[in-house]
Amino acid sequence: MTVLQTIILAIIQGLTEFLPVSSSGHLVITSSLYKIISGQDFIQAGSEEIFTDIMLHLGTLIAVIFFFRKDILNIIKAFIQACKTKDFSSLESKLPLYMLLGTFFTIIIAYPLNEFCEKMVSSPVIVGIFLIITGFILYLSEHLSKNTQNNQECTKITLKQSIIIGIAQGIAACPGISRSGMTICAGLLTGLNRTTAARYSFLLSIIIILGSSIFYPVLKLENQELAVFNWFNISIGFIISAIVGYFCVKYFMAFLNKYSMKCFAYYCWIVGLCAIIFFAISIN
Repeated sequence: MTVLQTIILAIIQGLTEFLPVSSSGHLVITSSLYKIISGQDFIQAGSEEIFTDIMLHLGTLIAVIFFFRKDILNIIKAFIQACKTKDFSSLESKLPLYMLLGTFFTIIIAYPLNEFCEKMVSSPVIVGIFLIITGFILYLSEHLSKNTQNNQECTKITLKQSIIIGIAQGIAACPGISRSGMTICAGLLTGLNRTTAARYSFLLSIIIILGSSIFYPVLKLENQELAVFNWFNISIGFIISAIVGYFCVKYFMAFLNKYSMKCFAYYCWIVGLCAIIFFAISIN
């Protein structure tokens, strides 16, 4: 991967990780466009391409940790205090347990899809189909949950909600199915308002992104492979995705306080349809 390609992918990752439009789907479409322009074959992504994708996600993870740093510190303090007093009555003290349980259900759903998802990196048409599906999920969830969207009392997350949101996150392992979209929609449909659903969605992403960033290199890469990766490009992409991601989550949270996510549904339909038509013609 060239430095220009990495920079473009990093910007797209930073912009789309927190928006409900599937960052992984956009990375597949962008990478596929680059392959067409540069005359490369549509083969399954190599280990460096997959690793770069993971590092770009890690960059946006740094962004969400920095943005929610006060919330994270409060949650950690509340959990430690609860462990000392044996009193887990506050929501903050329960959140680490809820997040771990939600991540457990994410892994149960996502792990069997791992090989299928890796192959989809070279299948932009299927990604386009999944983007259209994401659009319908966004639209329907906003419509069906309109009675709770502006209810400021819908701020407490339950064990049942954490499990449902974790399952939704697992389904979103497929490129084109938005992780933030699925988890926020699951939150809306179970009674949370937009900002609470988004906050929990972004906090929940910390564990799964951190885990994949650690375990993929350990389980699937040899030291010899890591040694020949273009670490300059990867580092540039990591930094850019973190910076862009921070501003994206900042303004998206402000957006959710006032507006519906239906505009993102329209966007997913347009991009998905364009991807299906363009790549169906180009690849054949």
